[in-house]
Amino acid sequence: MNTDELRERLDALFPQLVDELSQLVAIPSVSSDPSHAADVDRSAEHIRSRFEALGLDAQIHSVTTPEGVQGKPAILARSPHIEGAPTVLLYAHHDVQPVGELDRWSMDPYKAEVRGDRIYGRGSSDDGAGVTVHLGSLSILGTDLPVNVVVFIEGEEEIGSPSFTAFLDAHKDELAADVI
Repeated sequence: MNTDELRERLDALFPQLVDELSQLVAIPSVSSDPSHAADVDRSAEHIRSRFEALGLDAQIHSVTTPEGVQGKPAILARSPHIEGAPTVLLYAHHDVQPVGELDRWSMDPYKAEVRGDRIYGRGSSDDGAGVTVHLGSLSILGTDLPVNVVVFIEGEEEIGSPSFTAFLDAHKDELAADVI
């Protein structure tokens, strides 16, 4: 696939990607607030279903650390295996920071706003954009994907990823890759 074909696919897909990012912004997946635990779960399921729709084997996992800390939900997704091809690991996170004082916002923080060529809303750049870029790239390449892809999207980056090491240990075989 040449650059012009990729550009055409991106142009055609762009409105859907903006909509996808808007849907992610609308989920208040605040990992630091126990009252948003269901939202963090909903965010993980939303993302899992998107990767599954692209033909990846996508599952939600969490681990408990040796200290007994229950980790937040993380998504692991794998493209169909291509024998002999290298494996690329893509990373992002789906949790967001709290909004703070609502009266300091000029908008609803969980309703994405497009202003010019930018999208505003809680988590739009950190890290909804990362998730959306992965979804968009895989959508554009589709069945022309020349490598194996593993996607790891965690749900606790904004709280310091307390179960990250335990997750890596528990899923080291699934996360094995040639490049990240």
